[in-house]
Amino acid sequence: MEKPARTSASAYAWAVVGFLWVVACLNYLDRLMITSMRDAVKADIAMTEAQFGLLTSVFLWVYGALSPLGGFMADRFSRKWVIVGSLGVWSAVTWMTGHVHSFEAMFVARALMGVSEAFYIPAGLALIADYHHGSTRSKATGIHMSGVYAGAALGGLGGYIAEHFGWRQGFTWFGVAGILYAVVLLFLLKDRDRPPISEPRAGAGPDDGEKVSVGNALRALFGQLSFYAILAYFCLFAVANWGINGWLPTYLREHFHLGLGKAGLSATGYIQLASFAGVLIGGFWSDRWARRNPRGRVYVPALGFFAGGPFLFLMASTDSFALAILGMVIYGLGRGFSDTNTMPILCQVVDKRYRATGYGFMNMFSTFVGGVMIYVGGALRDAQVDLSHVFQFSAFGLVIAAVALLLIRPNRAREES
Repeated sequence: MEKPARTSASAYAWAVVGFLWVVACLNYLDRLMITSMRDAVKADIAMTEAQFGLLTSVFLWVYGALSPLGGFMADRFSRKWVIVGSLGVWSAVTWMTGHVHSFEAMFVARALMGVSEAFYIPAGLALIADYHHGSTRSKATGIHMSGVYAGAALGGLGGYIAEHFGWRQGFTWFGVAGILYAVVLLFLLKDRDRPPISEPRAGAGPDDGEKVSVGNALRALFGQLSFYAILAYFCLFAVANWGINGWLPTYLREHFHLGLGKAGLSATGYIQLASFAGVLIGGFWSDRWARRNPRGRVYVPALGFFAGGPFLFLMASTDSFALAILGMVIYGLGRGFSDTNTMPILCQVVDKRYRATGYGFMNMFSTFVGGVMIYVGGALRDAQVDLSHVFQFSAFGLVIAAVALLLIRPNRAREES
């Protein structure tokens, strides 16, 4: 595999974070842009509220089902080629989405986007973990995840694009941009050299002595209780996160009588900016705490969710837009504390050869429940039930997620690997 020169390894490790920041931004922009274009899309293509929710749900279900495969491919083969291939294909599907003319065609396009995007996040986070060990792992992961927030926030621009240029134009523009960036990464991105998959290295540690295979991956992941605790926490977080991604623009627009563009930016902007601060603060805090106690990476997101849950409930229960903003900001900080530590926590628990596969399984379970939550939101709207109940339910789930985090038992020996 390609490997940067030793003299520039440290600088290149941070360059990798920068390269992948752009990919993460495009990843979330392309998948979430449709939620802020709801009215324009529904005016052009006939569908019910439940069907509109299903467009995001089918993306999540396909994305989740294939995430373990995407993770295993990144563990078994070149992470670089998995990342570049994923970006190129989903960008082409994004462009295609702007050219469909029926609900059925839109449904297929969203499913195809789920297929293509399933391969990126596990590979991207694993590549960052390859380059950044214990002392910088949370910070590097957090900076990368800030690209996710930037993409989600820019997704809120979909409402303005739909108002001024038409919803189809947004998908066309960003699809072309992603294809061009995939070509750029072919020349800039490099894999980190890893041990051979069939032979242990001289002086190999406990995570280096067996071939990378599906069976060994399943035993390494599901043979320990801490991985089940990680799955529980990540799924409960997904209930809140995807409910917000799918329905918060609609809730703010109707509950606070906002315009389409303002509702879209409000639903993404406050949370994403707070999450951006959260990943930077949480990454620095976690790396420092983990030097003294490896459970520091667990405690930081747990504290964020213990605070974020009640404030998310406040957002869904108040008639004051100022208090709703406060609720979104505190929730966003807690979300940032979580996102900057999820892969570093996984690295403390699982065999290092199966990090991408482990994250793939986390994506699979979490996106299944997230997709259900989005579809339930649409079904509740069709039944004339207020969306506030979706967010109130999610708030309780965040507190339970914090408890699940505290059940994780990190392996100190894997902190620096």
